[in-house]
Amino acid sequence: MEKDMRSGFVAIIGAPNAGKSTLLNQVLGQKISITSKKPQTTRDRILGIVNRPGSQIIFVDTPGIHKSTSLLNKRIVDQALQAVADVDLILFMVDAVSRNFSAEKQIIAQLHKAEKPVILALNKVDAAKKADLFTLVEKLTPVFDFKAVIPISARQNIQVTQLMDEVEKHLPRGPRLYPEDTFTDVSEKFMVKEIIREKVFRLTGMEIPYSSAVTVDAFDVEKKLIVIHASIHVVRSSQKGIIIGKKGAMLSKIGSRARIDMEKMLGKKVLLKLFVKETRDWVSNQRILDEFGY
Repeated sequence: MEKDMRSGFVAIIGAPNAGKSTLLNQVLGQKISITSKKPQTTRDRILGIVNRPGSQIIFVDTPGIHKSTSLLNKRIVDQALQAVADVDLILFMVDAVSRNFSAEKQIIAQLHKAEKPVILALNKVDAAKKADLFTLVEKLTPVFDFKAVIPISARQNIQVTQLMDEVEKHLPRGPRLYPEDTFTDVSEKFMVKEIIREKVFRLTGMEIPYSSAVTVDAFDVEKKLIVIHASIHVVRSSQKGIIIGKKGAMLSKIGSRARIDMEKMLGKKVLLKLFVKETRDWVSNQRILDEFGY
């Protein structure tokens, strides 16, 4: 065993759009968690493993915690809350520019129940005024006994190393739990699904992103090519028309941008065939949610 090694699980929690996935991608040095400017982009718990000389930090990127109504959103929030129960340390991220007070209140109540050490990261400080930042620290420090409060910018990589050092300090001593060359536990098929879903989030507006799901129907690895068939599911026929677009323009744009990211990730040429299906009420149908992996 490496001397004085520390290793453990760290849940990254926060309100929707606090920058959790951006931070995970930043510390890994590669993209495994999809991002967009729309809240609630992340729907699954995603593991990201950072190997440092003296530690192995296993981050769990969680969906944003918020008040949920649909069965889908309730399941998403349950995933995030379950992650809090299963880790050694919690990293609570707060958007220092645009706060979500109801979500923060809900999260802080969960932190008190969890009885785990918590580090507070105030994100997006590159866009915050110093005076506002000091006020925010004064307001948040009394609400919980945080092990540390660190202002960061996940996107601009400001004070992220200092945050990592602080996280490392609070991990239990023990050997690495994953091989050193492992950086995530998610499959290539899962990543493909998420890449397509990210493009839907980024390229479509209104309720479309929240009414859509993606399934990978075929993933065939050939000598010089990977052939992928995937379906984008929506709840209404009118949404199907929006995803396809005029003369198929929107679907073509989603597909071409997704294929570029897939080829970077997989290191091979990709033939991507996208289909759009109307799957009524999938967001509230227990059987379909199970099939879709939610």
